[in-house]
Amino acid sequence: MANEPLLDRRFLERLERLTIHWQRSFNGLVGGHNRSRFSGGGQEFLDHRNFHQGDDLRAVNWRAFMRLDKMFLKMFQVEPRVPVRILLDTSESMAVDPAKFEYARKLAASLSYVGLVRLDMIELMPFAGELHKGRTVGGGRQRFSPLGTFLEELKASGSTDFMKVARQFLNEFPQRGLVVIISDFLGEENCEKAIQYIADAGNEICLIQLWTDDERSPSWSGEFDLVESETGAKLHIHVDSDSRKRYTEEFDKFAASLRTLALRNSGRYAGIPTSLSLDDAIFVELVKTRSIA
Repeated sequence: MANEPLLDRRFLERLERLTIHWQRSFNGLVGGHNRSRFSGGGQEFLDHRNFHQGDDLRAVNWRAFMRLDKMFLKMFQVEPRVPVRILLDTSESMAVDPAKFEYARKLAASLSYVGLVRLDMIELMPFAGELHKGRTVGGGRQRFSPLGTFLEELKASGSTDFMKVARQFLNEFPQRGLVVIISDFLGEENCEKAIQYIADAGNEICLIQLWTDDERSPSWSGEFDLVESETGAKLHIHVDSDSRKRYTEEFDKFAASLRTLALRNSGRYAGIPTSLSLDDAIFVELVKTRSIA
């Protein structure tokens, strides 16, 4: 039996009403607000120029040809798109609960589809210890299918190296744009410095933090040997109600620091537990934070 797609047709139809929201403008590029005056194919007439061998015959002004017996090419205002770059965490910690990684892939698929419907250029890149080979698509909703297949085939493995990923990302993608990071942001290193590095390069950031209920509020008590999913490091601990409470407070403090980091850089932050339905995550939480509108 074939695997079901990440998003069914009815859900995709609902997504078509949404638009990825931008906080800032980028000179010379269109992410929603700006326009650039260059000749080429587009929606708004700009000027004429003489026809040259090899030009697209569909752009010829045939009415002018009939009057003047000379071929002119119609020039339009093009609107180059600011790329929407979605960085999807595929490290081992994302797959401790298989439903968590499935949820992350569905979020990435949803945002990609919203962008494609509005003709944004989507660059989807998995990462863990490094930035993995991704997919770049544009041109409308009809280009979503190969991207959905790519997401369905992704596997989670390895440990996270946020700083290495940030350096690699900025080296490979110097053009500024919107950077959406979908992750649990867990790891041995501090991810905030790496995120700030991406923001300082002029990118707009949108942080989507995922967690399972047990990751925020453990339900267990007693003596445990914990094994870190990405490094294999072991730790023996005793868990009681007081330590669970302190742990949740520290977790919430970390989430608050990510939110502060995003807002300080004119970006957005959404904290989403995987127990929340995908409908509520998209149509309530992300809309509420104006990540989409």
